[in-house]
Amino acid sequence: MGPHDLVEQIVHIGASLPSAASFRLVGAPHAGEHETRDKLAKIAGSIDAVLFTGPLQHDLATQTGELPVPATFVPVSGAGLYSSLLRGTLSMRIDPARVSIDSIARADVAEAYQEIGVPMNGVHVSEYRQPDSVRDFVAFHERLYREGATTAALTTVRTVARKLEAAKVPVLRMMPTPHTLRLAINTATLLGTGSRLEESQIAIVLVELAASARPAQSGPGNYWQQELKLSLHRSLLAEARLMGATVAPREENSYVITATVGALSQATDGFRVAPFADRVRADLGMVVEVGIGLGNTARDADAHALIAVERARAADATAAFLVGGDGTATSLPLRQRRRREPVEEPAAGSKAARTLDRLLERLGDDPEAMVVDAESVAEVLGVAPRSARRVLQSLVEEGLAWALPPVRSSQAGRPRQPYRLVSRAD
Repeated sequence: MGPHDLVEQIVHIGASLPSAASFRLVGAPHAGEHETRDKLAKIAGSIDAVLFTGPLQHDLATQTGELPVPATFVPVSGAGLYSSLLRGTLSMRIDPARVSIDSIARADVAEAYQEIGVPMNGVHVSEYRQPDSVRDFVAFHERLYREGATTAALTTVRTVARKLEAAKVPVLRMMPTPHTLRLAINTATLLGTGSRLEESQIAIVLVELAASARPAQSGPGNYWQQELKLSLHRSLLAEARLMGATVAPREENSYVITATVGALSQATDGFRVAPFADRVRADLGMVVEVGIGLGNTARDADAHALIAVERARAADATAAFLVGGDGTATSLPLRQRRRREPVEEPAAGSKAARTLDRLLERLGDDPEAMVVDAESVAEVLGVAPRSARRVLQSLVEEGLAWALPPVRSSQAGRPRQPYRLVSRAD
């Protein structure tokens, strides 16, 4: 992500790398640096990492908050200075000992000039420190040139180069070397791979009935307790299905939910709110303690989940707790939702039930045909994909379909969202 010419060069170099088969580069050029954040927001759902063409684009994107995907940028260094000075000397007859340079650290410029054996007495440097510092680059170069102190300006920022050209100041745009770009691409692919591996790691969620919600007497003969456990299991299962997770009894008054980190992150708004607790309160009016454990192994995740649920118990179930792989505990507040009466089954004559019957009639009894998406439903029902998405959402709300984990595509765009239809036998 960055200026068109640099993005094009990065995509071209990436295609020639030996590891090119293991990743796909998506070019996202912008017309101006101010577009950086909006550009990223549009494609964040379809990429695993972002490589900015320089620190300016990276800092502009992070000014308004945390980035939605791992990010890195092409470093600004003295490596691109050599070719720029050579081009300027041969084509523009500039004096490399009398130039102004922006963005690059003074120490890197001094090292480059020492390497080529040119004194730096007449070289002026304005380092990049933050996005606001770029505003001073044009005035810095133009003032020195008008005073006769320099013969040309060297900049890494395309908009600065254009303004200097308009002001009739000789300017050279410093570009990163192919070697620097190859290293940056490799760094970005490592970040993307790490993100995917992290998303596929196992997360363990423990849900326990609070002491105040437990029956005074327990045992197989306590039918009220058995009904309570069954209702709790149903409520947990309804939310677990949406994230492709499994639910299993753990002890007398607790359940364990196994999910991937990526799916659980989506269901909790990036681990900002507690899972399950708010739904159980809304559906059944019961208080549960929720602990989430992450780790490099299932054993570590389970151990961390036990610590997390203890923290939730100590907090009187006013929040869930997450214990990460490094042992750090984080409090997750409960999401507020309106209380609703649990619905056992939709009415046989409801619109959603009739729609399901039409789909099952057209699709047949093939188990593979029971997994659909908006496109296939749109084709079967003869409606637009947007309408098909609303149909599937209504089926999910009435318990007639389960939302499965999204499936990433090799093409740019939103991940495909599959659904599993629930037949009458289910």
